[in-house]
Amino acid sequence: MNIIIAGDGEVGFYLAKMLSGDNHNITIVDPHQELLKMVESHTDLLTITGDSTSIQVLEQADVRKADLLISVVHDEKINITTCVIGKKLGARRTIARINNTEYLTIENREIMRSLGIDVMVCPERLAAKEIVKLLGQTAAVEIFDFSEGRLSLFLIKLDEKAAVLNKTLNQVAHENPRLDFRAIAINRNNKTIIPKGDDEFKLNDLAYVITKPDGVEALLKLGGKEKLDIRNVMIVGGGRIGRKTARSIERNMNIKLIEIDKERCLSLIDQLEHTLIINADARDIELLEDEGIRNMDAFISVTDDYETNILTCLLAQRFGVKRVIPLVENIDYIEISHSIGLETIINKKLITASYIVRFTMDAEVTSIKCLSGIDAEVLEFVVKPGAYVTRRPIRNIDIPRGSIIGGIIRGSQSFIAVGDFQIQEGDRVVIFAVPGAIARVQELFN
Repeated sequence: MNIIIAGDGEVGFYLAKMLSGDNHNITIVDPHQELLKMVESHTDLLTITGDSTSIQVLEQADVRKADLLISVVHDEKINITTCVIGKKLGARRTIARINNTEYLTIENREIMRSLGIDVMVCPERLAAKEIVKLLGQTAAVEIFDFSEGRLSLFLIKLDEKAAVLNKTLNQVAHENPRLDFRAIAINRNNKTIIPKGDDEFKLNDLAYVITKPDGVEALLKLGGKEKLDIRNVMIVGGGRIGRKTARSIERNMNIKLIEIDKERCLSLIDQLEHTLIINADARDIELLEDEGIRNMDAFISVTDDYETNILTCLLAQRFGVKRVIPLVENIDYIEISHSIGLETIINKKLITASYIVRFTMDAEVTSIKCLSGIDAEVLEFVVKPGAYVTRRPIRNIDIPRGSIIGGIIRGSQSFIAVGDFQIQEGDRVVIFAVPGAIARVQELFN
């Protein structure tokens, strides 16, 4: 696939890095020459320095042959203009990063499509949705739903309370013969393990599990996790993510939102009816104590300063808050955050990539989750007529190394993958895969 990525920083480069191993022809358009020189020195990607709204620049990028034009700069006006012009010049499909959720209404989506924008992605909206989901299921480090929750991906850190410690997968299955979930990967000491029957669970493992709705309770019990009742929440940062999160939960929870900018606070007062707005610096420990941080069930820090987010969440943990969620934008900080005790993080690059990457697949993919802290993805494929996976039971399918089938969705029913299960045309199959295996995995479903 011929792909043009218009960016002005890390989001565009991260997308390009993700896609570069899948035999795509990728061109990056960016106004920062020094950044592009760095990219060229580390990759074989084609780069063009310039403004993506320039017809001349887009033509230089050979937009007429582009199967996909992705514009993810921080200014949504540039993204919209880039996609409109790119479509007129011949790009087959366009994706624009936007900030204004007004564009996402059904009526306005049609208007944007008529202008030439096929897909819109709002990272802040996706991030807020993920935070709300994490507040609803506090036992998991990471959660992602497939087919409206018929199957879900849970990431659980195994501590001393986990009943599965030092037990093999076969032992766990023997002791619990009717499990509605399956471990599909283990991250141990920053190494990814696709577990087999004789592999053991160890202390501090990060276990990635595919579960049916009925399996969540048993999963949490075996993982030694207790669900917390979240009532009191403190949010630091009144930008788009903080505002959208507060708006989603303020009718059901008691929210305090701390924002350092006075003008933004005045704007938030008009937008949030049931949230207490506090104009202050959340790095002030005395302030946090005065505002009752010891009584908080959850603490969310989503400012534009990611060091502040990490610091304030560590402070919240020190005060006894059990659920802390920082926004960490630097991919390199994810592993560091996990190592210092911040298990649950939000990263807009991963969220944005999860949304966009499925449009670059040869096979039909309805959902992708790019995992944090591990170089792997979980994908939901639609099985095409005559696909290889329909010709034999799962145990006889030649699954590429570095991948594993976790579960299957058939209509309104969901199934955990077992050896004698027969996949059928039209099924949706959830697969865990490392980057090097994804191209071969796609071949199974075409």
